[in-house]
Amino acid sequence: MDDISVLNLILEAGIVVKIVMLILFIASILSWIIIVERYNFFRKVKNANDKFLRIFWSGKDLDVLYNEVLKDENLYGARNLFKNSFKEFNSIKIGENISELDLESINRSMRVSIASDEEEMNKHLSFLANVGSVSPYIGLLGTVWGIMTSFMGLSDATQATINAVAPGISEALIATGMGLFAAIPAVVAFNKFTSESETISQGTLIFAEELASIFYKQSIDKK
Repeated sequence: MDDISVLNLILEAGIVVKIVMLILFIASILSWIIIVERYNFFRKVKNANDKFLRIFWSGKDLDVLYNEVLKDENLYGARNLFKNSFKEFNSIKIGENISELDLESINRSMRVSIASDEEEMNKHLSFLANVGSVSPYIGLLGTVWGIMTSFMGLSDATQATINAVAPGISEALIATGMGLFAAIPAVVAFNKFTSESETISQGTLIFAEELASIFYKQSIDKK
C-alpha cells in the first residue's frame, strides 16, 4: 500500500460500498439543489410580502392595489390571499346587502389560499427530511459491510496486521462520513425552511383576520 487517499479508497472499495457511496452522493446533490431552490423561493416570498404589506397599510386604495396585484404571477402569502379574497368580495358587494353567507364565502377563499400556499411552501421538504433521517443509516450500512469484508479477508492473510485491514476500514468510514455529509445539511435546511413556512403562514393568517375585518366594515357601510 504505497498511497492511501480518499479517491483511491473510493475507487478500490467493494461493490456494495460503492453503491452506498453513489446513493449518498446523489442524495446530497439533490438535497443541495432543493436547498438552493427553496432558499431563493422563501427569500422572494418574504421580500414580496413585506413590500405588499407596507403598501397595503399605507392606506392605498384597495381597488388600485388589487389591479396591481393582478399583474403579478406566482403570488404567495399575503398577496395571494388578498387577490383571491378581494376578487370574491368584488363579486358579491354589488348587491344591496351582504349576508353572513357571503362573508363566509370570502373566509373560505382565504382558507383555500392559505392551504395552497402551505402546500407550495412545503414542496420538497419531505425529501430533505428523508435524506436527513435515512442517510446516516445508509452510510452505516456501508461501514458495517466494509468492516465485515475487511475482517473476512484476514482469513486469507498470512499475517494479521493493521495494514491488512486499514484500507477496508478506511473506505468503510468514508461511507459513514458521506452519510453525515448528506444528512446534516438536509436536516438543517429542513428545520430552517419549516420554520420560515410556519412564520409566513402565521403572518398570512393574521393578515386574513385583519382583511376580513376590513371587508366586514365595508359591508356594513354598504348596507
